[in-house]
Amino acid sequence: MQTRRRFLTICAALPVALASGRAGAEPASIYRGQAMGAAITLHLRHPEGARLADLALAEIARLERIFSLYQADSALMRLNASGRLDTPPPEMLDLLSLCHAVHHASGGRFDPTVQPLWAALAQGEVTDGIARARALIGWEGVRFDRAAVTLARPGMALTLNGVAQGYVADRVAALLRAGGLKVGLIDTGEISAIGQDWPVRISGGPRLRLSDRALATSGLFGTVLDAGGRQGHILSPFGDAVPWQRVSISAPRAAVADGLSTAACLMPDRAALGAMLAQFPGARLEDLRG
Repeated sequence: MQTRRRFLTICAALPVALASGRAGAEPASIYRGQAMGAAITLHLRHPEGARLADLALAEIARLERIFSLYQADSALMRLNASGRLDTPPPEMLDLLSLCHAVHHASGGRFDPTVQPLWAALAQGEVTDGIARARALIGWEGVRFDRAAVTLARPGMALTLNGVAQGYVADRVAALLRAGGLKVGLIDTGEISAIGQDWPVRISGGPRLRLSDRALATSGLFGTVLDAGGRQGHILSPFGDAVPWQRVSISAPRAAVADGLSTAACLMPDRAALGAMLAQFPGARLEDLRG
């Protein structure tokens, strides 16, 4: 069984192959790191690229301490352990607000409270354990404001893996722009382009050029939760089959592209998928595999 950590590394390497600089421009310097279960790659065209890369990697590490499911003391893990997180970081509230918007736009199919089901399937639980985990799903049980984030029922838990990588890419892009970067590309498992004409290729799909735009790909079987390889990691809160094997979405923000690509895998048909995307200005379907 592959873990979510392995899935994100594969997702960064396989669905999108990208060039190290714009057409006709001197190649960017490349800097690498690791966070949020993914290999991080920064392509920066700037005379102080190394300094900017250090700032970016420090910001990624800071955000991982908020959103990670792998660091026992992250803000998210503390919330899941106790069902309450007092005075949550503003980044947590920002991301939960986006989750709420995608949940609503997807008709409830995008639901970060599937984490107990994910854990039960990964641990090989049988029928009773799966049923107990399903009973804990329900975004309506999540409340959040500046005072606290609370989960309504004991045992509820959140995963932000469907949006956090994109959010991290957005935060790093903003930091680098503020530092004077005009041309660059951030790959946190989702891709955010700074400047124009970054050529990318979706594996087995179309070639694109990103200009101040982000691209995200979600795939059902990028990781599997059972030894037989039949249970993908994208889970429907309704218990129905996942219609799409892989979806690529581009948008002005990487967090939006990330959340929508995850949600899109769960949409029942093209019409429903299109209606969801229409609620996010600038979001666009780039590739769809059934």
